[in-house]
Order: sequence, then structure tokens, then C-alpha cells
Amino acid sequence: MIPTLPLAPRNRLAEVILAALHDAGARRELAALAAGGPEAAGWLGDAERAHAPLLAARAASASAALASRPLGRAARTLAARLDDAAALWDARCFFEVHELLEPAWRVAEGEARETLQGLVQAAVGYQHLANGNLHGARALLAEAGARLHGRRLGGAELEPFARALARSSEDLDHFDWTAVPGWPRAPHA
Repeated sequence: MIPTLPLAPRNRLAEVILAALHDAGARRELAALAAGGPEAAGWLGDAERAHAPLLAARAASASAALASRPLGRAARTLAARLDDAAALWDARCFFEVHELLEPAWRVAEGEARETLQGLVQAAVGYQHLANGNLHGARALLAEAGARLHGRRLGGAELEPFARALARSSEDLDHFDWTAVPGWPRAPHA
């Protein structure tokens, strides 16, 4: 698992990763960051240089996950956002999943809002876990599981995901990262 960087480079990298979902220039920047070298060195201040391997690892994970995705306009529909969230989730870019879905959650209403909140909580829960915040991870994963229980969104059945989140929240002291559930996807028609 790749923990989050300190605040300033974390936010800057998240912006590049989100832009790389649909922008070729951002993908090139992400690939350069993954390779390390002068591009990455310019991103980090003197006090942050020790985090260069972490920057490269997060950039590499995101770059690999997004490399084969089609480029185009930024996600405008909820279905497109959920598809983008799936790609980021697969790369273990949980902070970025949160950043991608939070704006949609803010404007949603009713059951869609509750469901999006559960998905955001799941992403933040695993990010807390990656950063060693077991208490925060446990609380958010349990709440996300409860919030997603019995729900559907974008054609995806969320109950299996909800149960997996609840299981994750129960044993975080020796968490097996292969137990992170896959992002819930709608069956293809």
C-alpha cells in the first residue's frame, strides 16, 4: 500500500492524477513523476525530498492504471465518474477517489447522496488505513458498509461491497491489502 504524501505534494499530485484521467499532458507529467529524476525533484521542497520514492510510487501506480484508458472530456455524468473512480480504486488511489466523488456527493440528493457518501467514506477509510490511522479507518469503513447496505448505484449492486467493507473494518491490525474489495461495477448489458 502506498501512503499519502505530505499535504502540499499530496494535493498537487492528486490534481495531476485526476487531470490524467482525461488529459494527455497530465498523463505525460504523471509518467515523468513515476520515473523520478528532475521532474520529481522539482515537485518537492528541501524538507520533503525524503518523500521522493513515495511520490514516484504513487505516480507509477496511477500512471499504470490510467495508461490504457481513453482520453477525452472530463467526466460529466455520474456513470463516467464512477468508471473513473473504478480505475483510481484499482490503482489504490483512494484519496483521489474521494476527491473525484466528493463534488458529485455534494450536489446529489436523496438515496444517491447517501450512496455516494458511503463510497467516499470507503475511499477515505482505506486511505486512513494506509496512513496508519486504524481508528479512523475502522470507523469510516464500518459506516460506509452500513450506509451502502442494500443499495444500488449506476446499475451496480453494492451489497457485496458493503459486506466486504464491514469485514475490512473488523480486522485492521493485521490487514491484508489483497482483501480490499474491488470497486462495485454495473454488469455490462
